[in-house]
Amino acid sequence: MRDIVVGIDASTTSVKAIAFDRHGRELLQARESYPLSNPHPGHFEQDPEDWWSALLKVLRTLADGIGTDRIAAMAIAHQRETFTLLDARGAALVPAILWLDERARPQVARLSARFGRDQIREWTGKPPDPTPALYALAWLAEHRPEAMEKATAVADVNAFLALRLTGRLVTATASADPLGLLDMASRQWQPELVQAAGLRPEQMPGLVPPGSEMGRLREDVAWQTGLPSGLPLFAGAGDGQAMGLGMGVVGEGKSYLSLGSGIVGGTYSRNYVNSDAFRTLVSPSGGFMLETVLRSGMQLVEWIVRTTGGRPVAALEAESRVVAPGSGNLLVLPYWAGVMSPYWDEAARGAIFGLSLDHTPAHLFRAALEGMAFEQALATEALEEGCGRFGGAIVAAGGGTQSALLMEIMASALERPIAISPVNEAAALGAAMLAAAGLGWHADVAAASLAMSAEATRQVEPTAELVDAYRARKPIYQTLYHATRNVHHRMAEIE
Repeated sequence: MRDIVVGIDASTTSVKAIAFDRHGRELLQARESYPLSNPHPGHFEQDPEDWWSALLKVLRTLADGIGTDRIAAMAIAHQRETFTLLDARGAALVPAILWLDERARPQVARLSARFGRDQIREWTGKPPDPTPALYALAWLAEHRPEAMEKATAVADVNAFLALRLTGRLVTATASADPLGLLDMASRQWQPELVQAAGLRPEQMPGLVPPGSEMGRLREDVAWQTGLPSGLPLFAGAGDGQAMGLGMGVVGEGKSYLSLGSGIVGGTYSRNYVNSDAFRTLVSPSGGFMLETVLRSGMQLVEWIVRTTGGRPVAALEAESRVVAPGSGNLLVLPYWAGVMSPYWDEAARGAIFGLSLDHTPAHLFRAALEGMAFEQALATEALEEGCGRFGGAIVAAGGGTQSALLMEIMASALERPIAISPVNEAAALGAAMLAAAGLGWHADVAAASLAMSAEATRQVEPTAELVDAYRARKPIYQTLYHATRNVHHRMAEIE
């Protein structure tokens, strides 16, 4: 009996393949890491062959552990915006350029001037920023024109792996849309942006909705992995949208918070709206996901730990609990990796305000958590102006939920409860939901999400003392970006 679906999460650092049953229970997980290259400042790359070899390994491990006679289908969630160029054999002509990459800042400025920021945002749902592949493709057209001319296709991570698995060059609309080349209204490639990226229409992969069949497993891949030949691969989604799906965010008024290296907040919208306050993406369950992004999340916590001497996080957090709310009037602007929503300013940088000889590492640690919470609270308020107030608790997942102090600060700054999801691998679960819906196990993708998502294990409520303290400080925090913007831009010009 084929009663298992496989959710694949091809993230920035590793690929995971996880077996789930039709109720969303995890049965077995396999993981394989791969390297990240930083050959020049602001350049971040990977070898797509590393994705492929890692995927073969984890699928073999899963097949050996579960048994091929039980696996019914699979789908892929993946790092977004990352892409490569393919030759006629399906091999990469250039290293994959990652979503972290910042080399295309000049192209962002040029294309914004050419089309207008508002027009680009209206087409794609995304304010101009180096993250979408559109701008890195324009960089390749300028710096590697021979590769662009020779390429038979541009492929996001889903398209690359689907081609290797099935022999078909096709991707999901919820995978293609973060590239910044999709017209959100028609869910087709936007011809003017394709041309501006230096591409030809025939170089674009085919598009299918999430949860629809992309192809079936090739015989040679079946032999390499131990999976059955002809196993269906269903269209997946970018990891952010898949994570929201895995956390059960499929209806109006529901929202989620992913607390990982960065912090991503999202909510579902039935209708298409766009704004500088958020990014708009294709929802795997139909409609759209509205998303705020803070690039420096738990990686900022790691930076503070390293910078203050490498003491354990638990020790710093315990000491920070003794520090009063407001951290002795210390404020941290958490833009260590620039800022996306709502300012879309890659020149912005982090800042620590109000340092005195009385401050300790515990003050800095708590101030960083408070800065992240202030930032998310302001982002959430701006998001709600565009789509209405969220109902109920915000569902949270990711490594940051392990910090009880951060959860208390975040709930109080947001002034609403946060429900902690027990799902550790929400993106992979979201992919599994798409496979289950494709098989017809559930009526549609939304039904699959409701049936396979887990109830929150605990809920963190705002506390009156923290709410009062943060209400007083949040308007002051909001002025910091505007107070420092010119300084950061002048420093960037000197570089």
